[in-house]
Amino acid sequence: MSLDASLDALEDAAELGVGRIDDADVDAIRAVLAGAASRRALSSEHTVVGLFGATGSGKSSLLNAVVGQELARAHVRRPTTSEPLAAVWGAEGSDALLDWLQVTDRRHVDEPFAGDASLSLILLDLPDFDSVAPEHRAIAERLAGQVDVLVWVVDPQKYADAVLHHAFVAPLRSHGAVTAAVLNQVDLLPAGAVPDVVASLRGLLAADGLADVRVLPASATTGEGIEAVRAVVARFARDRAARSARLAADVASAAARLDAPAIAPEVPAADRERLVDGLCAAARVDVVAQATGASYRKRAGQATGWILTAWLLRLRPDPLRRLHLLPQRRPRDRDADLHRTALPTPSSAERAQASLAVRGYADAAAAGLGDGWRAAVLQAANDALAIVPDALDRAVARTDLGARGSWWWIVLAIVQWIALGTALVGVGWLLAAALLPLWGLPGPEVPLEQGWPVPTLLIAAGVLLGILVGLLGAGLGGAIGAARRGRARRRLRRAVAEVARVDVVEPIVLERDRAVMFADAVRRVRG
Repeated sequence: MSLDASLDALEDAAELGVGRIDDADVDAIRAVLAGAASRRALSSEHTVVGLFGATGSGKSSLLNAVVGQELARAHVRRPTTSEPLAAVWGAEGSDALLDWLQVTDRRHVDEPFAGDASLSLILLDLPDFDSVAPEHRAIAERLAGQVDVLVWVVDPQKYADAVLHHAFVAPLRSHGAVTAAVLNQVDLLPAGAVPDVVASLRGLLAADGLADVRVLPASATTGEGIEAVRAVVARFARDRAARSARLAADVASAAARLDAPAIAPEVPAADRERLVDGLCAAARVDVVAQATGASYRKRAGQATGWILTAWLLRLRPDPLRRLHLLPQRRPRDRDADLHRTALPTPSSAERAQASLAVRGYADAAAAGLGDGWRAAVLQAANDALAIVPDALDRAVARTDLGARGSWWWIVLAIVQWIALGTALVGVGWLLAAALLPLWGLPGPEVPLEQGWPVPTLLIAAGVLLGILVGLLGAGLGGAIGAARRGRARRRLRRAVAEVARVDVVEPIVLERDRAVMFADAVRRVRG
């Protein structure tokens, strides 16, 4: 993968990981991105090589020997270097780069480096990383993150120094392509001991993760090995690849801090069903569905029952009216966002069931994620729990429960009025036949049918028809009311499922998708 693509992927990982991974990791990534942007905007011709080491390792003497001039003599006024010193080959473009490095002591060298006049190079002598002065160590730490090439300068007495290996070398284990080590002051060792010390140093570097780093024995005092050191520095400068290699190593080091979350392909359908079940309980779906069926039966009885007794049903409260869900009280053009039901407040058990359902779904969705991502998913679940009650109430208020009347109500109601009229005709006939003669008026004739007075038959037929039609209406009302109850329950469940999707599932899925993109970005950075 190209450096540009790696930097883009690393930037994606940083943006996606905010609030989900450690802030220290995000800060480290942003520091790498900022450093890469700054370094790439500066001279690409110059290679910056830093000499790092502990007190007494002879960095300044090594610089003088490699340069071939006593550049560091006036610079060293104390046993330790307090400010970085730059030996510069190729003035053009170097000032802006040195400004970014915050190096003010600059010595331009006219003689070609290693006999090659085409090389543009900045060789830095840096403060001791083990200095007792915190500001000196801070300078060394900062420049260790900025130079293109790191040269660790050690002496036979301190080459195994724990501060060097644990605090400086090991954290930069991914920078082996732009790292070299110089065992300075080999003149202090017996001639036969040099290979053993070099081998020991190689072993320590290998333990630090830098098994392929070249170790150069040298002596700034005698000049032994200086030509080899100069050749290695010249090779880095001649290739002009150190800058990109250093930035690529920084990217790899930053990526090593990140763990790509392992994400299940999708949340099991059973967990989503449990989520909807829990929210249905909180929305009192069964209560509303039962009320829908009961309301239909009551209104069907009022419309189709025997007229002389059906009015008694009006004295009973309508279950849907009590819940503010009766269709007549909820016209289609009413704003459902302002309409609220009168459902009873969910019990603590129902609220707990809903909470467990939402958190259970969140737990299933967060399976395999790291702590930060899991916390983000659970926070999304908590946010959903804060808005779900109102969303469920609105969903119930908007749902067409199918509780409106049926066409057959009118038919049976007409038959009931006919039956009532028939019975009233019979009653009137009998009354007229009995009362009119008392007033001296001729009464109507009362014919017989099979020995029964016709008016009495009319009364019996009207009453019997009214009762039979009422029973038929009650049966149909009960059957259709049960069907309406089931239909209302299905419609309400769909409405609750939509609330679950919008307010619970989608925010959690967004977090999962973010984790997927983060994992993909980390994999792209790692190539």
